[in-house]
Amino acid sequence: MRPPVISGVLSVEKGSGLTSFQVVAYLRRLLGVNKIGHGGTLDPEATGVLPILIGEATKLTPYLAEMDKEYLATVRLGVSTTTQDLTGSVIETRVVPDVDRAAVEKVLSRFVGLIDQVPPMYSALRRGGRRLYELAREGVTVEREARPVTIHAIVLEHFLLPEFTLRVRCGKGTYVRTLAADVGTALGCGGALAALVRTRVGPYTLEEAVSWMELRRPLSRDALRARILPSDSALAALPSVHLDESGAAKFVHGQTVPAGGPEGPVRVYSAAGACLGVGLRRAGAVKPERLLHADAARPSALPA
Repeated sequence: MRPPVISGVLSVEKGSGLTSFQVVAYLRRLLGVNKIGHGGTLDPEATGVLPILIGEATKLTPYLAEMDKEYLATVRLGVSTTTQDLTGSVIETRVVPDVDRAAVEKVLSRFVGLIDQVPPMYSALRRGGRRLYELAREGVTVEREARPVTIHAIVLEHFLLPEFTLRVRCGKGTYVRTLAADVGTALGCGGALAALVRTRVGPYTLEEAVSWMELRRPLSRDALRARILPSDSALAALPSVHLDESGAAKFVHGQTVPAGGPEGPVRVYSAAGACLGVGLRRAGAVKPERLLHADAARPSALPA
């Protein structure tokens, strides 16, 4: 008898010293699944929320990329490195000025909103078919164009020079390492990221994630599978559309079906409550964008 098809999102805590790919490979073996990926890379030394997409949910990777994220970032002033964090080689050290909390908060306010950010050389972006970090390891530096990123909020959580900890809520494409370096530059002494914890990705929080300690015990396969959230938990921010039997049959075969309401992407469900995928609603109709073929009807564990 064939095992049931497993689909959904497993929110886990990534441990320190591991790549996101290593966590995926470990969970592939632990869960006994083949189709698996993650919803947003974390640097090896960073910890925190890493959404794992399983089965049909892997089709929803682009939607997780659009979600805002929250981090706890510890910045070390007075040092600049090749990687913009403390894992890199030191380029320069400078005396840390005797600034107070209010002065730091004033500088941080400049980085809230839509800002331009130059991606670091040690990043997975491609240039001429190669990753920038590959070039950086060979001692090659290339020009990178500044890109617009959105930082929704920065809160100064702890302050004890030469370090302070920030809670950063930001949009896609933001490099927190670069933010740390840029804040250090703005304070006149340079800075580097000393520690990073991702506390949230969209609706997935660190408090509700499967801890790395639990994963290393490890949990039994059945216990771990019981923690998998439905695929549509990754779509909680989208409005929903429910189709009757006839409309659902047409939708899953790639046809556009009538559906009134505001225009834009929507979660699409059958009358029985099964998530059929993502549609694009325009002019009173919804067109299939991403179809989910394996999701049975079950309640989402996350609020819409």
